[in-house]
Amino acid sequence: MIPSNRLPGLAQHPHVQLGHHPTPIDFLPRLGKELGITLWAKRDDCNGLAFGGNKVRQLEYYLGPAAEAGADTMLITGALQSNFVRLAVASANKLGMHSEVQLEERVPDTDPLYRNSGNILLDQLLGATIHYFPEGENEAAADASLDAHAERLRAEGRKPHVVHLGIDHPPVGGLGYAAAAAECLDQLEESGEMPDVVVIPSGSAITHCGFLAGARAAGWTVPIIGICVRRGADVQHGRVTRRAREVMQMLGSDVQISEDDVVVEDDVLAPGYGRMNDAVAEAIRLAAQREALMLDPVYTGRAMAGLIQCVRNGQIKQGAKVLFIHTGGGPALFAYQDKMAAKLAELSAVFE
Repeated sequence: MIPSNRLPGLAQHPHVQLGHHPTPIDFLPRLGKELGITLWAKRDDCNGLAFGGNKVRQLEYYLGPAAEAGADTMLITGALQSNFVRLAVASANKLGMHSEVQLEERVPDTDPLYRNSGNILLDQLLGATIHYFPEGENEAAADASLDAHAERLRAEGRKPHVVHLGIDHPPVGGLGYAAAAAECLDQLEESGEMPDVVVIPSGSAITHCGFLAGARAAGWTVPIIGICVRRGADVQHGRVTRRAREVMQMLGSDVQISEDDVVVEDDVLAPGYGRMNDAVAEAIRLAAQREALMLDPVYTGRAMAGLIQCVRNGQIKQGAKVLFIHTGGGPALFAYQDKMAAKLAELSAVFE
């Protein structure tokens, strides 16, 4: 479903349907009561493709041109436990393409479980050809390596399509989250319940910037707080601002994204991307035990931890109405099994 009435500029971009839209918005009364707020979750973990997640919406636009061009192989790069890679492979399968994926070393001190379970197991099950890349924070080099793989495939007579995610390439996937923002607005207006604030994970920034651009283009001025999951707020603010403006341009909207529109918080980021901390473990435990809501250690657990921190420090006021964007990532829980078990044991001891 494309909400073209709110965002007519979406219609000019090639698109394939991969997910089940609209995804539900669930009321979370027990967790909200514990935090002193009214809380809902936009359940993009429930969009129907290979355990779901936010990347499905992005891939509908990344792979639209690939389908039009008759590509036979999809290439993408990401972290070892990348949800994006898993869903890109699943999307390629649905479209009849083979996949070659490049897994980057972003998380230090990984164990065999991390390297073999979760999303990596699913990549293998889905049939991807897997390559490894020794760096994790060099987007240009990772993209160049991916392009080299694509050249090899062309020399073999294949028709590859590269999904570029680096900052030097247009954030095409942001169009999917512009559509998600319009979808949310439709649902909320129908329900008669409008949030005071939206909380969303902010990593590559494509989900965050797309939602922000879509909301503003649709005339929705709600504050949107991005919780940093990969980079500090000082770097992430500029990245989101730039990307949101790029998405707005792709939408053909003359609405301006100001620096004040971009809010990013990194209080729960340390010790860094893909690494556990007490706040993340507590958020995962609370969501599971209060609402049976499964969050992951990398994105949604950290985003919920950031939401909780914003409530505790007063940035989100008591009694506020809050919409949490649940971007999926559940398979990564299994890759963090040992670390999660240790943290849960520590938390149990504290709360006994």
